[in-house]
Amino acid sequence: MRKIILAAAIATSALGLAACSGETATETEEAADAMAADAEANADAAVEAAGEATEAAGEATEAAADATAEAATEAADAAEATADEAMKAAE
Repeated sequence: MRKIILAAAIATSALGLAACSGETATETEEAADAMAADAEANADAAVEAAGEATEAAGEATEAAADATAEAATEAADAAEATADEAMKAAE
Protein backbone atom coordinates (compact mmCIF):
# COMPACT_ATOMS: atom_id res chain seq x y z
CA MET A 1 0.00 0.00 0.00
CA ARG A 2 2.81 2.35 0.86
CA LYS A 3 4.44 1.64 -2.48
CA ILE A 4 1.25 2.57 -4.35
CA ILE A 5 0.88 5.81 -2.41
CA LEU A 6 4.56 6.60 -2.93
CA ALA A 7 4.29 5.85 -6.66
CA ALA A 8 1.20 8.07 -6.91
CA ALA A 9 2.99 10.89 -5.08
CA ILE A 10 6.00 10.59 -7.39
CA ALA A 11 3.76 10.57 -10.47
CA THR A 12 1.89 13.64 -9.23
CA SER A 13 5.17 15.42 -8.55
CA ALA A 14 6.46 14.51 -11.99
CA LEU A 15 3.30 15.87 -13.62
CA GLY A 16 3.60 19.05 -11.59
CA LEU A 17 7.19 19.52 -12.68
CA ALA A 18 6.25 18.83 -16.29
CA ALA A 19 3.54 21.49 -16.11
CA CYS A 20 6.01 23.97 -14.62
CA SER A 21 8.54 23.12 -17.30
CA GLY A 22 5.99 23.99 -20.00
CA GLU A 23 5.25 27.33 -18.37
CA THR A 24 8.95 27.99 -17.92
CA ALA A 25 9.62 27.18 -21.56
CA THR A 26 6.85 29.55 -22.64
CA GLU A 27 8.15 32.31 -20.38
CA THR A 28 11.69 31.74 -21.62
CA GLU A 29 10.51 31.90 -25.23
CA GLU A 30 8.59 35.11 -24.54
CA ALA A 31 11.63 36.64 -22.83
CA ALA A 32 13.83 35.66 -25.78
CA ASP A 33 11.33 37.19 -28.21
CA ALA A 34 11.25 40.40 -26.17
CA MET A 35 15.05 40.56 -26.09
CA ALA A 36 15.21 40.02 -29.85
CA ALA A 37 12.66 42.79 -30.41
CA ASP A 38 14.67 45.11 -28.14
CA ALA A 39 17.88 44.28 -29.98
CA GLU A 40 16.21 44.95 -33.33
CA ALA A 41 14.83 48.27 -32.10
CA ASN A 42 18.25 49.26 -30.77
CA ALA A 43 19.90 48.31 -34.05
CA ASP A 44 17.35 50.36 -36.00
CA ALA A 45 17.92 53.34 -33.72
CA ALA A 46 21.69 53.01 -34.13
CA VAL A 47 21.40 52.90 -37.92
CA GLU A 48 19.14 55.95 -37.88
CA ALA A 49 21.50 57.85 -35.57
CA ALA A 50 24.48 56.96 -37.77
CA GLY A 51 22.60 58.20 -40.83
CA GLU A 52 21.75 61.47 -39.11
CA ALA A 53 25.36 61.91 -37.98
CA THR A 54 26.61 61.26 -41.50
CA GLU A 55 24.16 63.77 -42.92
CA ALA A 56 25.18 66.38 -40.34
CA ALA A 57 28.86 65.78 -41.09
CA GLY A 58 28.17 66.19 -44.81
CA GLU A 59 26.36 69.46 -44.20
CA ALA A 60 29.21 70.72 -42.00
CA THR A 61 31.76 69.76 -44.65
CA GLU A 62 29.76 71.56 -47.32
CA ALA A 63 29.48 74.68 -45.15
CA ALA A 64 33.23 74.61 -44.48
CA ALA A 65 33.96 74.25 -48.19
CA ASP A 66 31.68 77.20 -48.98
CA ALA A 67 33.38 79.32 -46.31
CA THR A 68 36.82 78.37 -47.64
CA ALA A 69 35.81 79.26 -51.20
CA GLU A 70 34.43 82.60 -50.05
CA ALA A 71 37.60 83.37 -48.08
CA ALA A 72 39.75 82.43 -51.08
CA THR A 73 37.70 84.71 -53.34
CA GLU A 74 38.02 87.58 -50.88
CA ALA A 75 41.78 87.00 -50.62
CA ALA A 76 42.11 86.96 -54.42
CA ASP A 77 40.10 90.18 -54.70
CA ALA A 78 42.27 91.82 -52.04
CA ALA A 79 45.45 90.68 -53.81
CA GLU A 80 44.16 92.05 -57.10
CA ALA A 81 43.30 95.38 -55.49
CA THR A 82 46.76 95.55 -53.93
CA ALA A 83 48.37 94.76 -57.29
CA ASP A 84 46.29 97.47 -58.97
CA GLU A 85 47.36 99.99 -56.34
CA ALA A 86 50.99 98.96 -56.77
CA MET A 87 50.72 99.41 -60.55
CA LYS A 88 49.18 102.86 -60.13
CA ALA A 89 51.87 103.83 -57.66
CA ALA A 90 54.58 102.62 -60.04
CA GLU A 91 53.28 104.79 -62.91
